[in-house]
Amino acid sequence: MNRSFALVPLLCFFATATLAHEDHCAAVAASVDEAGFGDSVTVTCSDTHATLTSDTYPDHDMMTGITGTNEQVPVPAEYGAPILLEPELSGTPLTRDAALGVAVNGVPIYDYTGGGEMSEADLAHHQAQHDTLQTGQLDICGGHAGRGDDYHYHIAPTCMIAQMENAGPDAIIGWAFDGFPIYGEANPDGTTIADGVLDICNGQADDVFGYRYHTSQDAPYIVQCLMGNVADFDRLPRVRPLTAATGGGAEPGSPPPGGVEDLVFTQNADGSRSMDYGYQGQGYYIRYAPSGTPDCYDFLTSTVTNGGEIMEGEFCR
Repeated sequence: MNRSFALVPLLCFFATATLAHEDHCAAVAASVDEAGFGDSVTVTCSDTHATLTSDTYPDHDMMTGITGTNEQVPVPAEYGAPILLEPELSGTPLTRDAALGVAVNGVPIYDYTGGGEMSEADLAHHQAQHDTLQTGQLDICGGHAGRGDDYHYHIAPTCMIAQMENAGPDAIIGWAFDGFPIYGEANPDGTTIADGVLDICNGQADDVFGYRYHTSQDAPYIVQCLMGNVADFDRLPRVRPLTAATGGGAEPGSPPPGGVEDLVFTQNADGSRSMDYGYQGQGYYIRYAPSGTPDCYDFLTSTVTNGGEIMEGEFCR
């Protein structure tokens, strides 16, 4: 589902990117390489897009700090994120219930809500009940596993930024699908962004790219809509969810009321993973390991959603 709305008049003019096609492609590739993620993220350019391809599985801590778990677990997922090479501002904010961009480590970036609850009114007014940060759904790195058991960010990716070899205010931390870059909380020259400067999508004009997005301490924290034209908006990619090897999809988890305790996500060298947590004095877990079939995993789970019943099966991307 996606929606487009008339522009709230926060921009006084429309800017067009000043970089040529080839330069924009080079800028996308450089943002990945200079950050130090060139070994895990591949950048390829066509006539229209730069595509960042990765397994969406970052090399930093995941899931630590989550209390409002949706009982989903991070599983690698091949993903190609298309970045327009000739971006143009439209003045019509676009929202969707999936990624709006991608970080330079290949992890998708969503708006701050947990399930695409954005409406026209929501763009201008904070939706506290759907805020993934305020409801305890995010880990200490700004991300969590979504309904497709795919890891992604909803706020500033702090752990990724700490890993960046070129970390600083002038470093691009990601790209929105409309082709415009995403920076951190300050202007690229290091100056503070004054109150009221960022528009409804958390962006502002830029001398190099025509426009840029930012992260922020307060909501909406990161890109919450796209301000540029996206001709194939309805066809932007989504991470393929897990499906049972015998057919059918995996049932999504439900956040246990009141939140869980002591959630720990363990990663082992053999590719096995375990998310263990407590709820009302009972222990629960989601465990998986590569099954031997490419992109398939053997799961063993006991979740609050399923009443603690032990379930097992093979699931594949």
